[in-house]
Amino acid sequence: MDNPTPQDNQAPKDAAPEATPAPEAAANPEAKSPDLRLHVSPNADPGNVEFILDIPLRVSVELGRTKLLVQDLLKLHKGSVLELNKLAGEPLEVLVNDRVVAKGEVIVINEKFGIRLIDIVSHSQRIRELGA
Repeated sequence: MDNPTPQDNQAPKDAAPEATPAPEAAANPEAKSPDLRLHVSPNADPGNVEFILDIPLRVSVELGRTKLLVQDLLKLHKGSVLELNKLAGEPLEVLVNDRVVAKGEVIVINEKFGIRLIDIVSHSQRIRELGA
């Protein structure tokens, strides 16, 4: 039989990192919550973010908001009009996972609504808002 070389046991460079139990957890299979550590190839490029590019994000555009009392909510019917806090022509907020990332104006593309971005929130401002 051939003896495997150290190279035979290595994962390909483009393989996903593996999460494996810490040695203590492997020694005790009855451990309730094993300490998982992420093993990343020493050849991995720290600037490479390709592994997160397929994560889905929820994008929404907010037309405006209002507050209602329960009694007013119960009075709504077909044809009711709700007054929103935004003015006509005012830029709409584009949100990604409930965080404002841009402002834009409504357009119509092939009979569907779209939004043309007119302002992008700066990276530093987005970071400040995370702390709020």
